[in-house]
Amino acid sequence: MEEVKALIGDIRNGKLAPVYFLMGDEPYYIDRISEFIGENVLTEEERGFNQTVLYGKDTGVDEIVGHAKRYPMMAEYQVVIVREAQHLSRTIEQLAEYAANPQASTILVICYKYKTLDRRKKLIKTLRKGESVVFESKKLYENQVADWIRRVLLGSDYRISHKASALLVEYMGTDLSRISNELDKLKLVLPKGAEITPETVEEHIGI
Repeated sequence: MEEVKALIGDIRNGKLAPVYFLMGDEPYYIDRISEFIGENVLTEEERGFNQTVLYGKDTGVDEIVGHAKRYPMMAEYQVVIVREAQHLSRTIEQLAEYAANPQASTILVICYKYKTLDRRKKLIKTLRKGESVVFESKKLYENQVADWIRRVLLGSDYRISHKASALLVEYMGTDLSRISNELDKLKLVLPKGAEITPETVEEHIGI
């Protein structure tokens, strides 16, 4: 997905947004972007004091804003990641006030999975007016998944036959996270540049 590559490229190059609102039906890209931010914005030493992970089931908007308004310790930024934020669907609009004037030294990442917010809502409008990022992660159609598998593998110097990719789609459907995990297993047992065949899939994935 080109939008994901561009977003990760910006983060890698230090072009950071104060708020990343990641929403949508496909959790794979939400996880990938939030994990990349969590692993790359701060150094390992900085994370101990400056990286906070909250969960929607166990927190509220006031607590999120309280963390976001703190200042980093011996670092340029602090990172606050809110996982499973869809559990805050009834109160998430209250973040609009913070979104209008976010803390410059905080990178706030909201992972709002399996749902989308109406773009006419105040929160989304406020985020879009500023320098924040609103990203919608859409489910792939089944006929798009085989090409997605091919592109993912090419990016890490592996190839896959048409029959093997069709076999994966047939048995795993459009669950990109599950497919990605199985592809990672295959990479562990195959040399770089190898082609994944139906036989490889059957032997190592157990289909």
